[in-house]
This record gives sequence, structure tokens and C-alpha cells, in this order.
Amino acid sequence: MTALDVNLYGTVHGGVIMKFVDDAAGAAAARHCGFNAVTVAIDEIELLVPVRVGDLVHAKAQVNWTGVTSMEIGVTVLAERWNEAGRTPERVATAYLVFVGVDAEGKPRVVPPVQPESDTDQRRFQEAIIRREHRLARRRAIAQHRAPHLD
Repeated sequence: MTALDVNLYGTVHGGVIMKFVDDAAGAAAARHCGFNAVTVAIDEIELLVPVRVGDLVHAKAQVNWTGVTSMEIGVTVLAERWNEAGRTPERVATAYLVFVGVDAEGKPRVVPPVQPESDTDQRRFQEAIIRREHRLARRRAIAQHRAPHLD
């Protein structure tokens, strides 16, 4: 991270980290499906500890779950502190994003299914289903709340 990325507190802007997360998730989504995919939701992002100028930041992104045209990507952001050689990279952020595969016209396109290969992959798959159910239930509840009430 460079001096161009900092806020008034001297740490990296959360928005810079968010863009980094979105870029990493987008790469994982495109690699999984072999075509374009676009962000449709950021289900959750946690900025756990500050990132500082000079930190070497990298991300690990994985497709946790797929539906017909959508997929959830989990991202972990790690920072290697430039002034703390030999230390294990520190987890600085985690996020879950929803992407949709799209064709050349930008219309949703069927994505290949993800096949959980390990117990950890299976856990991530099941947790992604829970997040999806909560997201859809929240949307339904808000839609019902906004609907005109019939007396």
C-alpha cells in the first residue's frame, strides 16, 4: 500500500481494501466460470485491523457456492508488515460477495457448479447457503414492508 491509499489517520482507506476485495473476487469468479461475472452484492465485509503504508497486501479468494447464474465468493485479505520481517501475514479483512455470470450482452448466464472437495469446502458451501437464505428473506421482508397496506 502506498501513501496515495491513506486516510486522515494514516491507515489505508477501507474503500481501497473493498476495491481490492472486489477485484480478487471478480478474478476468482471469472476463473471459475471461464467468462465475465459481475458483482451484484457484498453480503458482508469485515475490516479487522488497520492496513498501513508499506504493507504488502494479498488476497485469497474462493468460490464457496454456486446457484444457476450466481455464485458466492469468499475473500480473505492478508497483510505482511514491511517492518516485521519473518512474521506470519496478518488477516486484515474478510468478505463474502455475490457475483452473476453474464454473457456478451450483460444478461445472466448459467455458471458451472462448484464441487466442494474437502470438509472445509463443504462447510463453506453450507454457510454460503445460510447467507443466501438470510439475504433473500431480508429482501422479502423489506418488499412486504414497502408494499401498500390494504385495509
